[in-house]
Amino acid sequence: MKAYALRRLLALIPTLLIASVIVFFVIRLIPGSVIDLMLSENDFSNDATSREQLIAALGLDTPLIYQYFKWIFGIIVHADFGRTLWQDTPVIDEIWARLPITFELGVVSMLFALIVSIPIGVYSAIRQETIGDYAGRTFSILALAIPSFWLGTLVVLLPSLWWGWSPPITIVPFTEAPWENIKTYIAPGMILGLSLSAVTMRMTRTMMLEVLRQDYIRTAWAKGLTEKIVVLRHALKNALIPVITIIGLQIPVLIGGTVIMEQIFVIPGMGQLLLESVSTRDYPIITGIFLIVGTGVALINLLIDLCYGFLDPKVRFDK
Repeated sequence: MKAYALRRLLALIPTLLIASVIVFFVIRLIPGSVIDLMLSENDFSNDATSREQLIAALGLDTPLIYQYFKWIFGIIVHADFGRTLWQDTPVIDEIWARLPITFELGVVSMLFALIVSIPIGVYSAIRQETIGDYAGRTFSILALAIPSFWLGTLVVLLPSLWWGWSPPITIVPFTEAPWENIKTYIAPGMILGLSLSAVTMRMTRTMMLEVLRQDYIRTAWAKGLTEKIVVLRHALKNALIPVITIIGLQIPVLIGGTVIMEQIFVIPGMGQLLLESVSTRDYPIITGIFLIVGTGVALINLLIDLCYGFLDPKVRFDK
């Protein structure tokens, strides 16, 4: 398994390099120029001399290919993602300040999705064609059909209009007040997790139904084992393998959802930073966020692949 993990980590290098090239150059195709924004924002004269001076000061007077190699060399050698164009602060500091917030929101969302989807999916499978099964399937369809941004907007607006209550928007560090910190993420985490749980719930039910029809499950029933042992020890472990794959595929969806939830609930995470950077054309922040997110998604999928060996004894990573 160690050799397999090492090979996968080495394979990430060219993947991330290709992704960095795409992100670096494509982001420059966004209509609008940071130079025009700065000249208009600061009320500078828009003559040729002022424009050239500003371009040179930002380091944008060199060819794009040179800017790319300088940027990627700084990341590889010095772990330096550059400096922001507007505040001239280190990009990594800006991202590092927002990363824990987005990470906590993602963890809360995923935990809620798993806590809801897997038990309901298992129950629907072992109680097929009952009222509980129909209720679980209906719930999954509703969770899949209701847009998370619409539900999030309702949660913010309606309680404030009817009862004068709104979700907390102040981020309190977890080390200072754990419960106050968690309360900030409950509403957006549940809404985002609800949409994520629908696919996982249906996949869990489908795979449990397939596993429960296998010969070794019938043998377990014939041996007189209890339902709890048959379901949890024999059926669920094998049924979770495709479910784990679906969870890995939902990670990018989860990251995209956090961008929307952070805007609706005014959470100062990486999603909000990304949107602000896109609107101001702060290219170093945009490329830094995409590269870090891409690395995180790749590593999470590697961990999910390694989980197969623990869930299925037939899976081996020797070769």
